[in-house]
Amino acid sequence: MSENIEQLNSEAALDMLDSKDSSRRTSVDQSVAAPYEPIEYRETYLKGKCAKRAYACSCERVGGRYAYRFFKRLFDIVFSACVIVILLAPSIILCIAIRAESPGAPIYVQRRVGCIGKHGEIITFPMLKFRSMYKDADQRLEELKHLNEADGPLFKMKDDPRVTRIGKFIRKHSLDELPQFINCFLGHLSTVGPRPPLPNEVLEYDEKALQRLSVKPGITGFWQVRGRSDLSFDEMIELDLLYIKERSFKTDLWLVLKTVKVVIAGGGAY
Repeated sequence: MSENIEQLNSEAALDMLDSKDSSRRTSVDQSVAAPYEPIEYRETYLKGKCAKRAYACSCERVGGRYAYRFFKRLFDIVFSACVIVILLAPSIILCIAIRAESPGAPIYVQRRVGCIGKHGEIITFPMLKFRSMYKDADQRLEELKHLNEADGPLFKMKDDPRVTRIGKFIRKHSLDELPQFINCFLGHLSTVGPRPPLPNEVLEYDEKALQRLSVKPGITGFWQVRGRSDLSFDEMIELDLLYIKERSFKTDLWLVLKTVKVVIAGGGAY
């Protein structure tokens, strides 16, 4: 996945969500005190109907599956720790190469939406990626919006001029996503699950799309092995909801193995 909608836009979208918060809190139980930790995440509220539908989906899928959730989290911790240790040296080399080609930090931090809580709160977290764009990518986005090749709230270009030479390679093989195993180890992400959206993308979600936020997001999932960036937004949503319906430890293991094959081939990603 790419940083096609940059961090500044994410923060602006969060401000937009916050501005709507006061008008929406009438649908939320005011007796509930929402924690606020701006460094880790921020909370805003969706309309009650949307929030209830997404949370109901979560309850329906999770209920009675405590063993699955326990072993999935255990797998996330062990697997992500192994990946971090094994790929530490190659990651350092990649950081040096990224920094040598273009100025700027080699690690890109972007705020993403994690899930919808019981009372409609949108919880976000800082997601890590290897930087695949030039330092001025944020400023150049506006001049490229009319060339958007994606539908729905997404922004994608096959030949985005903001992408560096190294960036094209690491995007093709999804190596830019490797730092997210740190997020996985910390519990922000799972190894398998719907990809975490940007806050400004969630602003455009309908009730069906919001259901993909009812589970913890992941590094890979159904649409990462069935077309990747070549899929339409509606197809991505359908595959995410299919995963929520059919998820199991066996399915998760199959997706992990399938992802390795897809990443090596490098098809459908840009």
